[in-house]
Amino acid sequence: MKRSSALATIAKLIAAGLAVVMVSGVSVAAIATFDVAASVQPDVVLDNEVAGVVPQIDAIDGGVNVLIVGSDSRVGQDAIFGPEDSTGNLNDVTMLLHISEDHQNASVISFPRDMFVPIPSCTDPEGGSFSAMSRQKINTSLSYGGLACTVSTVEKLTGLEIPYAAEVQFSGVMAMSTAVGGVPVCVAEPIEDEYTQTYLDAGEHMLEGYAALQFLRTRHGVGDGSDLTRINNQQLFMSSLVRTIKSSETLSDWTKVYSLAKAVTANMQLSTSLNNVDTIVSIALAVKDIDLDKVVFAQVPTGSTTGGVLPSQPAFKDMFTALANDRAIVLSGSTGAGTVADPNAVVEEPAATDEPAATEAPATDASTSDPEATTDASAEPTDEPDDGTTTLSESVTGQTAGDLTCTAGRTLRDQ
Repeated sequence: MKRSSALATIAKLIAAGLAVVMVSGVSVAAIATFDVAASVQPDVVLDNEVAGVVPQIDAIDGGVNVLIVGSDSRVGQDAIFGPEDSTGNLNDVTMLLHISEDHQNASVISFPRDMFVPIPSCTDPEGGSFSAMSRQKINTSLSYGGLACTVSTVEKLTGLEIPYAAEVQFSGVMAMSTAVGGVPVCVAEPIEDEYTQTYLDAGEHMLEGYAALQFLRTRHGVGDGSDLTRINNQQLFMSSLVRTIKSSETLSDWTKVYSLAKAVTANMQLSTSLNNVDTIVSIALAVKDIDLDKVVFAQVPTGSTTGGVLPSQPAFKDMFTALANDRAIVLSGSTGAGTVADPNAVVEEPAATDEPAATEAPATDASTSDPEATTDASAEPTDEPDDGTTTLSESVTGQTAGDLTCTAGRTLRDQ
């Protein structure tokens, strides 16, 4: 590769720092997209990418869809994870970040790795192409055609256009958690998982590096031991990371800001559409001020089938119809079996006021007080104004970044 000058290197580091500062209000999924042009890894051309004008340093116009893929490949990873050929290249984490057109809310949608989906024909990076398949697990899409194939698969599945994408491996998760000085997590019942060597007592824990990664990877030690409850646990961690990054302790510490920039720069593979500083900062500006309660983590609704799960209709379609129409999604279900509400969470009481309490006027008999009134029970109620939100089915589990939750741990005795 061409050697860069010292001046260019400094400029890239400054851009990285700026990008991270801009991003500091979203989720791990959003943060994973904000690499800088200094990325040492080659970018990936998506099937839907077309040449166009690069946005200037200003909030990007309109809504944004970004696909974040977490690969379990051991290639280039620490030896602690095993030989490079010990696994294939599977997208065990697949998340879609949707930023609303008015930049007032963001949604991070998780797709279970064992969900059966149709996979379209994908270009083989080494030449040729893979045939379309009507039913395969979504986590195999990365192995068929790389990041571009996973994007095409999710586009076909959801009906959404996804112009931006990023792929992160184990080292990236470890580096980001360490960069912020650790991520606090709450454990309701002990976690015991001999597969990931994760053993945590009930209580509060500050996790970073390898411990943070294993917390995200644990499945047997959480909820019912399924990938679905592991996603609940990952949403808990990401929510806490968002709160940590938004805190003044992080934003005012330039060492942490620089470390975040370095962590992102060194550990992501981006689509060509994202590998540009102007684009990165433009997206960051669009999300940096979103309130915690407006950042929603949701898991797609699924039903069981032999060997995995299937999208549950019509709840699945309703979710992506809402996003396609740029409507803010509202959760009505639980956080999932992998987490519980934090019993120590402080609930803010309404501010006291000296104003006298309003008294309700006594009810009157409309038939006697108003000669024009009618008691016709068949009269239709007045339609309430549309507030731009869609309340999802109770089958959709998740939480907002503002919700405080604890892991529902699982001991060896229950496995």
